[in-house]
Amino acid sequence: MAGHDHDHNLLSMCLCDLIRLLWSLMLPCVYLSLALTLILVLTVMGVRMWLQRRRKLRLDQNHSPTVAFFHPYCNAGGGGERVLWCALRALQNRYPNVSFVVYTGDQGVTGEQILEGAQQRFNISLIRPVKFVFLKHRVLVEASSYPHFTLLGQSMGSMFLGWEALSAFVPDLYVDSMGYAFTLPIFRYLGGCKVGSYVHYPTVSTDMLSAIRERNPRFNNAEYISGNPILSAAKVLYYCAFALLYGLAGSCSDVIMVNSTWTLGHILALWRSPNRTSIVYPPCDVRAFLDIPLEDQEEEEDGWEELGKELLVGDKKCHSIVSIGQFRPEKDHRLQIRAFRKLLDKKGEGPGGRESLRLVLIGGCRNQEDEDRVLMLRGLCQELAVSDRVEFKLNVPFQELKRELVNATIGLHTMWNEHFGIGVVECMAAGTVILAHKSGGPKLDIVVPYEGSQTGFLADSEDSYAEAMETILALSPSARLEIRQSARRSVDRFSDQEFEACFLSAMEPLMGKLER
Repeated sequence: MAGHDHDHNLLSMCLCDLIRLLWSLMLPCVYLSLALTLILVLTVMGVRMWLQRRRKLRLDQNHSPTVAFFHPYCNAGGGGERVLWCALRALQNRYPNVSFVVYTGDQGVTGEQILEGAQQRFNISLIRPVKFVFLKHRVLVEASSYPHFTLLGQSMGSMFLGWEALSAFVPDLYVDSMGYAFTLPIFRYLGGCKVGSYVHYPTVSTDMLSAIRERNPRFNNAEYISGNPILSAAKVLYYCAFALLYGLAGSCSDVIMVNSTWTLGHILALWRSPNRTSIVYPPCDVRAFLDIPLEDQEEEEDGWEELGKELLVGDKKCHSIVSIGQFRPEKDHRLQIRAFRKLLDKKGEGPGGRESLRLVLIGGCRNQEDEDRVLMLRGLCQELAVSDRVEFKLNVPFQELKRELVNATIGLHTMWNEHFGIGVVECMAAGTVILAHKSGGPKLDIVVPYEGSQTGFLADSEDSYAEAMETILALSPSARLEIRQSARRSVDRFSDQEFEACFLSAMEPLMGKLER
């Protein structure tokens, strides 16, 4: 008994000594924390003063305020790049005394080649040249650089890439046009810039959290995680913490533009800045398609070769199904190919069957990862025995894109929760019957009834896509014509002119201060 009391007293003494030690260390730790905080504040203030001095020297030399767009992939051919070039064109027309800079990570090309590519792909020409700042460390925002914790890695990488951009050129107004929200506090607090953002897609969303909670495997939720309740719970905590940081970074923006109703809901929930947030639908090149007659195929059977919706294969007519979208994993080209295979199985080998259908996948490749994905998709076509009916067209010029859309019967889109869907709008303007994913922007903003008339079809699985395609092909030409006409009338909401008016209106509070 005495031994037990001795052990108990010894333990109590050890605990008391430990408490005294921790208490004696507390004050030094507090002092150390205050000292480190002071050093950090002084460092930030010093960097800010250095950067502002550089900006003042530039203004003294050029006497012209500068707006800089952060777009590391500006030489790509997606909808985000169309937004960039249309925004620059609108601002140049409205503000002739303002200079413009584009931060890009593209290497091996010149500024002139980038502008020439924009003209070829999007039919957009700027009235004045812009300055390009070529960033050397774009790899920091490549998903392939972060096999795990990809969102966090890319976001932290974007901060370093943003610092590279800011240290190379200090603008008066910074616009993130590609969704790198973590660059906003860098330019606002270190660079002392006014900042704006155009959000195509929230980096994290409540839909992503729901998919993880429900343990639903998707492109951003691997099966080994969705199948494990512990890993799923850990990933939910990770996403919640990241969402908090993302919201804090995004709330630094003075002006926030989003591209759809779906994106608006998520950004309001995460960034919590309703008074600074507005919808600016992205520009879609609808004018380039409006000169295409929407003829009834029965009435115009003799003229189909030039503008009709059907091609000849031998002496038979061929329906073309066209998909437009960059070869990114979220675009879900696999679903398109698998649904097309099911459609071919339904059609069989007889007249009007397999040989009367072709699937054309049109899109841009940003990097080697996208090119590898195309190789994987070609392999899937071989595996499903549809490679003879599927064509891949990569980084095609605008005129070839237009030609394929003119000859298409169906425009196909399969991305789950697509933020908007410029390709969907282009298909509708060109006169295809659109078949889009039943979610996101296509469901809420685009493929909606217009003046009481149907504008297209929606689906969300291999079977429903195959059935919808079969339904569209079975419609009479006059029924398809009615849908196509209604769809074309509805896309006026997404024209370049509408975008420019809304974009300039949203930017006016910041641009007006620059001019003064």
